[in-house]
Amino acid sequence: MSKVSAGLLLYRRRGGILEVLLAHPGGPFWARKDSGVWTIPKGEVQAGEEMLAAACREFEEETGAQPHPPFVELGSITQRSGKIVHAWAFEDDFDPRGLHSGTYETEWPPGSGRTARFPEIDRAEFFDLDAARMKLIESQVELLSRLEEAVARRTSGGRASAVNSP
Repeated sequence: MSKVSAGLLLYRRRGGILEVLLAHPGGPFWARKDSGVWTIPKGEVQAGEEMLAAACREFEEETGAQPHPPFVELGSITQRSGKIVHAWAFEDDFDPRGLHSGTYETEWPPGSGRTARFPEIDRAEFFDLDAARMKLIESQVELLSRLEEAVARRTSGGRASAVNSP
């Protein structure tokens, strides 16, 4: 059975430009990788947990910031690994210098029998949509198009599918 994750795509508007907050995975495997490895803050949904509640919990654990409604549903995507990611967006500003990520433990170096602790994400940055398309994991790029459409609908007076609370 595929793993299921939920995440939030934080966006802001600066001078008419739509920007999104992306997270770079922490740990030694990702240290020298850039294009195509960034992600939206997301994580595994626990048994019995509501998807949006999981997305909010994971966002806070990975960034240290509290998300808030309204949330715009972006649907789901399937990553190459088979993991299904359900996503929502919300508008806010965040200073990436205030990033406070949770950690994970893994054997490092591989085969050494020693474990080391690493941040889940080692940095977060805002990118305009063109740059974000280059940075994101390929399967998550579709979420940017969905966000762009939802923001355009809201700006033109249309209704995006908004949810007020997790």
